[in-house]
Amino acid sequence: MILRPNKNLKNIYEITPEMLKDMGIRAMLLDLDSTTMKSKSAEFTQKTLDWFKQFEKDFYMAIVTNNHNQEYIEKITPNCPCKLYWGARKPCTKVVKNIIKGLFMQPKHVVVVGDRPLTDILVGKLTGAQTILVGSINEHENLPTKFVRFLERLTIFPF
Repeated sequence: MILRPNKNLKNIYEITPEMLKDMGIRAMLLDLDSTTMKSKSAEFTQKTLDWFKQFEKDFYMAIVTNNHNQEYIEKITPNCPCKLYWGARKPCTKVVKNIIKGLFMQPKHVVVVGDRPLTDILVGKLTGAQTILVGSINEHENLPTKFVRFLERLTIFPF
């Protein structure tokens, strides 16, 4: 099934350098809101910044977000731990394909990480990258958002 991720984890903190090396990964492209920071918070927690640091030496990392609000992106950029691509329009593949091409890597050495099967996982699959689906970094999401996530995941992991 095209929307089934290579790995399904609780959150980004379960991703380790060893895991990525075992997968043959050399580059990690991550979603922004709900994946690396609480949605619309415009702030990375210290825990997340520390998590990013463990990958700096061995992996290329970038954040690829659909967010197109320039003011929001300008708030994030000064503290962003890696390159940030915004307005990506995932699952449109143009931005992700261009990143992979610019890295001179085969897509199988890239992993797309995100919380949404219909955007993050789909763009990864369409570009030939590996994929990791994670739950929201925010354990206290509102009920409507939790319900939408549940419905979206039913398309991937049917009963």
